[in-house]
Parts: sequence; C-alpha cells; structure tokens
Amino acid sequence: MLDYPVILEAQPEGGYVVTFPDVPEAITQGEDEDEALLYAIDALETALSFYVDDRRLLPVPSKAKRGQRTVRPSALECAKLGVYRAMTEQGIKKAELARRLGWHMPQVDRLFDLKHASKLDQIEAAARALGRHIEVSVS
Repeated sequence: MLDYPVILEAQPEGGYVVTFPDVPEAITQGEDEDEALLYAIDALETALSFYVDDRRLLPVPSKAKRGQRTVRPSALECAKLGVYRAMTEQGIKKAELARRLGWHMPQVDRLFDLKHASKLDQIEAAARALGRHIEVSVS
C-alpha cells in the first residue's frame, strides 16, 4: 500500500503544517486538521510525481506509529504508482514498456503523469505487460 505516515504540527499562529517523514519534498498546511490532511493528498501526489519524472525509486512508506495518521494518493494514482514501482523493480524502461504494449512513447508518458486522467484499462494493460495485475477494493 501507499499509506504514508504524516506529522501534523499545530502552528502558534493557527492552522496545521503537514510533513511526511518518508517524502521530505511533500509539505503543506491547512486551517484545521481536516483541511491540512486534504491538502496533504495533493502535496503527496505532487512530490511522488517528482520521483516518477526523475525516474527514481518511490520512497517506501514506513509503518505508522500508534495513533499516527496516514495519507495515500487517490486510487487512480495508486494504480499508476504501482505500475511504475513494478517497472522500476524489474529494471524496465519506458521504451520497453511501450514496445510490450504496442504503444507510442507519449501514451506511456501520459500513463505515468499523475495529473493525467488515464483510463483504468490502460493501467491494467501496463500491469499485465509487467506480469502484474491491478486489484481494486472498497473498504
């Protein structure tokens, strides 16, 4: 899972700052805890997109301490990041994934653009090309 622990710090002037021990690039704030955690999703997705853009390994989420809140990217971004993680773990480059899928490079680039609304069937196809599958659950 991509549940990243957060540190919520109340600020003397009001509001909360949210940081991620495992993703130092992600930092945000909000007027109250709920708003700060909502903004934290966007901050996390943005920071993780830097890792994808730079072709770096994604940071592994540490285990949350008792009572510590966690934040995860949206379901679509989790699926994209899962495929990206599988690709990097296997040492597969984008060009090889494009070849396996019979796609052009811009299609693969869009697949890993976390702000692009890719279709789930495209993400599933990429996962299959890497010998993986996508699981969706509602809890």
